[in-house]
Amino acid sequence: MSGGSIPRLVIAAPSSGAGKTTVATGLMAAFAEAGLVVSPHKVGPDYIDPGYHSLATGRPGRNLDAYLCGPGRIAPLFLHGAAGADLALVEGVMGLFDGASGMGELSSTAQVAKLLRAPVVLVVDASSQSRSVAALVHGFASWDPEVRLAGVILNKVGSDRHEELLREAMDSSGVPVLGALRRDGRAGTPSRHLGLVPVAERRTEAVESVAELAARVREGCDLAALLALARTVPELPDTPWDPAAELAPAAGKDAPEKPLIAVAGGAAFTFSYAEHAELLAAAGAEVAPFDPLRDEQLPPGTRGLVIGGGFPEMYAPDLSANAPLRAAVAALAASGAPVSAECAGLLYLSRSIDGKPMCGVLPAEARMTERLTLGYREAVALRDNALAAAGTRVRGHEFHRTVLEPGAGADPAWGLTHPERRVEGFVSGGVHASYLHVHWAAEPSLAGRLVASAARSAAAPDAAR
Repeated sequence: MSGGSIPRLVIAAPSSGAGKTTVATGLMAAFAEAGLVVSPHKVGPDYIDPGYHSLATGRPGRNLDAYLCGPGRIAPLFLHGAAGADLALVEGVMGLFDGASGMGELSSTAQVAKLLRAPVVLVVDASSQSRSVAALVHGFASWDPEVRLAGVILNKVGSDRHEELLREAMDSSGVPVLGALRRDGRAGTPSRHLGLVPVAERRTEAVESVAELAARVREGCDLAALLALARTVPELPDTPWDPAAELAPAAGKDAPEKPLIAVAGGAAFTFSYAEHAELLAAAGAEVAPFDPLRDEQLPPGTRGLVIGGGFPEMYAPDLSANAPLRAAVAALAASGAPVSAECAGLLYLSRSIDGKPMCGVLPAEARMTERLTLGYREAVALRDNALAAAGTRVRGHEFHRTVLEPGAGADPAWGLTHPERRVEGFVSGGVHASYLHVHWAAEPSLAGRLVASAARSAAAPDAAR
């Protein structure tokens, strides 16, 4: 089997809340338990669902976002992530045809399905309907002829009689029913202000939840029919994305020793795209994960630092209590070494979160609010810095319920150009800190520039001890 013909399915729904994550994660786990190598993918920018996908399959959960990365990179990124897999499952986002606001189908599940030439299985919440389900499915199947809606999984079915009525109605739709799952609260995936609780925060419970989802899917879905459908896909003509090929020659590649880039992880910093670490390594860095909740020092020899997103507000007391690490991060930043911080990382570098002392690298205070800031953004780098050359244009997204005061430094990280115009974030020395989440696969020069800066850095080893 060639890489372009990897069996694949897109798991979609008419709207959010229908059970896409439940069904997609259960299918991933069920097929993996059956001995298949399953490659998990998620449409959109969400970081949390891929954590459950990774737990279900043992492979990195990867995002496919046509707004962040461009439509032309979707199939190459998919082929890169799915290399060596027997089956790839792609969980959609929102409703099947919902995409970036005001931009048509861009970044929708339907667009990704077309770019991947993949059949769509629609997860329908059947809890409050019977015969009407056929009309709903007919509408989704006929809306865009280029989208191949090839099957339905009925979710939240109330009883044997309810299932019988649903199947009778679906007989006239021309779309086969490939599964029916009963209403069941046993396999819960708890949520809070930004969606599901990440796997890293509830590992034991998450393992149990995923196992229960797999059992429910095995009981209620026709796995053989789903696998046969996945194997009907045509060849993709695209070339797999290659992080090394994407990078211009970087100073890190030719350095006598690989510069060590420390990457924050653990329960407080779970938001990261798998391609970021791959790009850093391809640019010549040694990538070393660490946990700011547990580790009192940065990895020895650290010459650069990446702190991604997550929930530092949930762990502010514990992060604050780790004074030795806060001091080490501040010392590294003061040395001029490159530091890239996104969202949670931005808050961690601030003076405080809700009054709890943080690293004090940035002259700003953070606090929780009731207001959700969420959406895609377009931005431009206003000046040369350790992450981006002046004029570099990126697409990113914001996703937080915190406020930083002030929201920008004397030298802002980005000038936002769409959907609103404002400056945002901080550039100071080697520090680049911002609320904006950016997918580096869309602009690999960010990783190359960070590694080159780390290779040139004269960061004192004492700062990382």
